[in-house]
Amino acid sequence: MPKKRGKHAEMGMEMQVQSKRAKVETDCSPSVMDFESPESLFASLISPIKPEVFFKEYWEEKPLLVQRNNPLLAAYYQSLFQLSDLKELCSQGLYYGRDINICRCVNGKKKVLNKEGKVNYAQLKKDFDQKKATMQFHQPQRFKEELWKIQEKLECYFGSLVGSNVYITPQGSQGLPPHYDDVEVFILQLEGEKHWRLYKPTVHLAREYNVESEDRIGNPTHEFVLKPGDLLYFPRGTIHQADTPPGIPYSTHVTISTYQNNSWGDFLLDAIPGLVFSTAKEDVALRTSIPRKLLMQVDIADSTKKLSSILRMLADRLENTGELRSSDMRKDFIMNRLPPCLGCDSDSLTPGGKVPKLDSKIRLQFRDHAVITVEPDQENSDEIRKEMVYVYHSLKNRRETHMMGTEDDDTGSEEGAAQQTPHGLRFPLSYLDALKQIWSGSTVSVKELKLTSAEEKENLALALWTECLIEVY
Repeated sequence: MPKKRGKHAEMGMEMQVQSKRAKVETDCSPSVMDFESPESLFASLISPIKPEVFFKEYWEEKPLLVQRNNPLLAAYYQSLFQLSDLKELCSQGLYYGRDINICRCVNGKKKVLNKEGKVNYAQLKKDFDQKKATMQFHQPQRFKEELWKIQEKLECYFGSLVGSNVYITPQGSQGLPPHYDDVEVFILQLEGEKHWRLYKPTVHLAREYNVESEDRIGNPTHEFVLKPGDLLYFPRGTIHQADTPPGIPYSTHVTISTYQNNSWGDFLLDAIPGLVFSTAKEDVALRTSIPRKLLMQVDIADSTKKLSSILRMLADRLENTGELRSSDMRKDFIMNRLPPCLGCDSDSLTPGGKVPKLDSKIRLQFRDHAVITVEPDQENSDEIRKEMVYVYHSLKNRRETHMMGTEDDDTGSEEGAAQQTPHGLRFPLSYLDALKQIWSGSTVSVKELKLTSAEEKENLALALWTECLIEVY
């Protein structure tokens, strides 16, 4: 059973004061989603709070509540996902666990009420009505185009994967116990009302999900009710719980999340091996042997001075060269992110316009969906592998598998294997400067590309055009 709401007015005072300006400005200037660019989309998402204010005062620091009185925005939010959508979606072949979880918070613990196999809408509705169970719908952007549009733009904006879950909870019920997450969270209230309680983090910017007991979290730092059109943000690690108040038939909200495993620590784990590899080719200090039996010793204190010296040398090299190459994180992002939302199936994306020639002018397109990496040649198994330039892109990714992991994918099939392989191109390292020219975003003449021969210039332009990465003028 959900806990009593307690001192609602007193506990919510800080958040109400914080959002007072937001409510006034929104009443004067109705907010709509602006899909012109990733920047404009995010600005409209948190409006009337300015992005520069958000990142200075709230991002990774504290919750932000934007309470709006905007019927137009409330209607738009409702169009993103509704309880009435479930009947049609169930007819498309949803499965318990993979697509939908049925759960309820009982005595401070999550009780999962899933059945086996395919979801039957009649049974789903019965559990919702009679067992007061919450329906958790995983990654609705796979089915709802408007959420696809929003999340694809947000992935471009953050440069990080953006997932979502829809939660539909009947009145007087709570789906999940108090817990914190390892993601930055944006909550959009779509239907009904939801009563929220937030608590001081026990782990700031947490790296994992964890349930917290009521006796450990203390009193809420914030308490409020979200209504349609309202938005709530809180950083990873923020302890929270929410219930649908009595008298409200049900609540529907979508949780949009990002920045999972996207910290400086994660970046260093990805980039440092490449820095060590490239430095070891030039500096003998990294090629000298470690002391005999070092791997067999319990106490390696005598070697810490040497390790510290090597780390300082790597830091100096990094500062002098300005080169720190991350490849696995980039590939993971590009391989798993949403394809562009073009209003049609992205599989139909084909090269358009003229075939590029030496006298053509070209310009990069879908820049937010492509990355350049420098890494050892993946197609050469020799002991000494040359460095190559790889261009990976997400134009051919499948929306249907976005954020669904690999355990449910049929990776043994050709289709599953294709989804696990980044789409892209491979070039000799000598092509890097020419690619940087194109990635500058300006129009460039093929004949002016920084390559030795005319054939190389045409081949580069043709390869990028074939993958729909450039426009030809």
